[in-house]
Amino acid sequence: MKAILLSAGLGSRLRPITNKIPKCLVPINGKPILDIWLRNLQKCGVSEFLVNTHYLSESVIEFVEKHPLRDKIKLCHEDSLLGTAGTLVKNIDFFQGDDGMLIHVDNYVREDLARFVDEHESRPSKCLVTMMCFETRMPESCGIIEINNDGIVIKFHEKVKNPPGNLANGAVYVITAKAIAFIKQISQSVALRDFSVDVIPHFLGKIYSYQTYEPFVDIGTPETYRLAGDIDKELNTIT
Repeated sequence: MKAILLSAGLGSRLRPITNKIPKCLVPINGKPILDIWLRNLQKCGVSEFLVNTHYLSESVIEFVEKHPLRDKIKLCHEDSLLGTAGTLVKNIDFFQGDDGMLIHVDNYVREDLARFVDEHESRPSKCLVTMMCFETRMPESCGIIEINNDGIVIKFHEKVKNPPGNLANGAVYVITAKAIAFIKQISQSVALRDFSVDVIPHFLGKIYSYQTYEPFVDIGTPETYRLAGDIDKELNTIT
């Protein structure tokens, strides 16, 4: 399986930390979060990676050139940010007709990714996407999903006031080859920029939710970044 790692964000909310370091390389107890994702994905069987770059791209290029997995990583520079769906569309042939993963790397995730991929393999037959989700304490700042008794996403609310619940989209997906082909098809007539806004609505009723009960932290602000570091330090001390 291959994975696109969305890594090009500006990290504006994380300043001043991101004034001189791209968000995807901020360290969690000394390990860049992109490195954490690469190593964990390799353990679950991902064989090739695509990393998009934009802000402070030279730093990301230097990081990749020195990484042990550098021969398995393809870089794709964006002169202007394409958006989460735009990056997928631009690089959609990267998957070469197979299922693939789409991941926002600015999340600290302790879930066993092999288990997540296994759940995708045993998903309900009508589902074309598997989405990792988690319970959040800040539902208004997240995309909130509603699921039926089979764990299938039937409604989606992207950062709305007073959302109906707290089960959040974790922006970690396994997408089937059939779904990838459909996204490629619709992108020829409709501009796709944001995956949550422009793509997910097309698949309601066909997305299987996988809820993680392990720590899941969006490191988008200095407060949550520190929280991720504290959790990582505590869990690594225990293990």
